[in-house]
Formats: sequence, C-alpha cells, structure tokens
Amino acid sequence: MQMSSIDVMRQILPLSVVFRRALSAPCAGVCVPITLAILAMPGVQLLDACGPLDVFAEANRQTGREAYRLSLLACEPGPLVSSSGARLLPDGWIGDALGPFDTLLIAGTPLAAGQHLRSGILDWLREHAASSRRYGSVCTGAFALAAAGLLDERRITTHWAVAEALAQRYPQVTVEADAIQVHDGKVRTAAGVTAGLDLALALVEEDLGREVAKQVASQLVMYFKRPGGQLQFSRQGATSTVGRSALQGLQRYVAANPAEDHGVARLAARVGLSPRHFARLFQADVGMTPAAWVELARVNAARERLEGGLEPPKQVAALCGFANADTLRRAFMRHVGVTPAEYRKRYARPV
Repeated sequence: MQMSSIDVMRQILPLSVVFRRALSAPCAGVCVPITLAILAMPGVQLLDACGPLDVFAEANRQTGREAYRLSLLACEPGPLVSSSGARLLPDGWIGDALGPFDTLLIAGTPLAAGQHLRSGILDWLREHAASSRRYGSVCTGAFALAAAGLLDERRITTHWAVAEALAQRYPQVTVEADAIQVHDGKVRTAAGVTAGLDLALALVEEDLGREVAKQVASQLVMYFKRPGGQLQFSRQGATSTVGRSALQGLQRYVAANPAEDHGVARLAARVGLSPRHFARLFQADVGMTPAAWVELARVNAARERLEGGLEPPKQVAALCGFANADTLRRAFMRHVGVTPAEYRKRYARPV
C-alpha cells in the first residue's frame, strides 16, 4: 500500500526527535561527533574564531568524549593572517574537498563591511549552508552570509557599530542591533567579538544540555546568560558629530551643555534658521530628528556621570537635562538596554 506524504512525515519526525535527544543524552556507547567548522574571513579577528573553538573544546573535556569534531577553515591555502598580525594554520581551505558539516559558522573581521568577496567564496557558503543542519556567524561574519543571500527574510544580529550599515545594504535582512545572539530557524548569529562565546555556549546547551553548558561556562569564567544587550557597550551616536559645520558646532554645544533647554526653536535660533527649515536640515544631515539626537546626547552624558559613580540618579538626571530620575530611566532603557542603576553597577570606576 502506498503511503501518503503525511504518513511518511509521521514516521520521519519521531526519528528526528530521537536524534536530537541522543545528542544531548549521556553517551552509553559509540557517539557520532557533531562536525563543526568555522570559516575565518581574511583578516579575521582572533577571538571571533578561537573563542567559540575554546567553548566547544571545553564541552569535549566536560563530556569526556569528542562531542564536537572541530575544523578551522580559510578562504585561501596557507597560513591565515589575523587582524592582529598573528598567523593561524587552518585545517583546510574552501578549495579542498570538505564537508558536509553539521554546523558552519563564519568568523568576522574588522574589514568586513568594506570587503567584496569573490564569487567562489559565496558559492561555497551557499553550498555548505544548504547541506548543514545549522549555520551562522560571529560578529561581522554576517556580511559574508548576507552577501550570499543566506540571511534573506531572517532575524539576525551583528556588531553594534556595523548593524545599521548591514541593514541598509541588505534591507531583506532584519537586524536586531541590541541582541547578543539571535536564533532564527537554522540560522544562529552573534554580536561583536566576545559574543561569539555566548553563541557557542548556546549551541552547547542546544546540543548537550543545560548542565554541560553550565559546566563549560563555569570553567571558562563566563556568564551562562549574559545580562542585557550589546547597546550597553555602544559608544556611537551623539559622541560623534555629523553634517555641515554649523550643525556639528551645534551638536558639540549640546553635548557639552546637556542640561540646557534644547527645544527645536532654541536650537534653530542658534544657527539662524527657522524651526521648520532647521528640523528638515538636521534630519537630512544627521539622520534623526533634533529631539531624538538631544535625548541620545543626554543619555551619553548620563553614562559618563554614572561611570564616575559618585552622584545619585536624581542628580544625574538633573545635570543631564532629564525632568526626573524616572524619565532618565526610560530613556536609558531605550538606548542602552539596562537601567541606570544596573549600568552603574557594571561600569562605575572604583573610587
């Protein structure tokens, strides 16, 4: 009797569940290692590649077996020169007969936003991503996957400093700029540099279970679940001036005097323009409204004072132009992703 497609799926699905459970269960007999490859882009940042590898290697030690069979791959034959100048000797390069891999990760480089990858690299990525159970990126490795069309209609993250550039270049990709890591279907992506360790730990938990992942985190002295998002580390925005010289001078004045009244009418008067013309000009040159920029400048000023660790939140709010501590808290959560109190606890300088 011929089975329908639904009957076939009913038989296949339980097998996939058994396979996933077998990966996370203690190994009673012969266990098949998870083949995991990290492709390092030219000029790779060492921690983007070596950080995750250390997490997976520690998982092997904690389980007492080869839970992961690891490979570091390069785009060209020979030693791989990292962004620091240190050289890595890869296990292979994309011209070799490699794969298939269970998991494929792409490690980023500080130059990724300006790199144009040759078609051979993009074709290799498409082929091996299609045959893998999951694939993803660390930091700016997302640019390579996006260029290959492998992030289309996906939610992803990357380093906060290039998140906007990636989103503008690839509008079909949804970039979550504050996320430390994002899981969407078979795609796994991590924010900048050290977030690669968070991603690797999440994969260990996914494959081998929560207890093994917690043991790995303990051994590597890292957060099992890192608090907050990556915008708490961001220093972009109001700290750098943009636009024509008159607007840059105005931005420097606001940053130096955050507690003053910086309504549109007052700002426009400072540069000798009508409020309506000023607002249009500011939006066009700076990329946000004057009110949004002023709020960001005040949040950055508050960050500096909180890092000083001496003034109470109410005083910080007043000195930085916020009506009260609650208004400061709401603005801080929008831009930094944590409360002022939590931020101070993590970043205040010793007194």
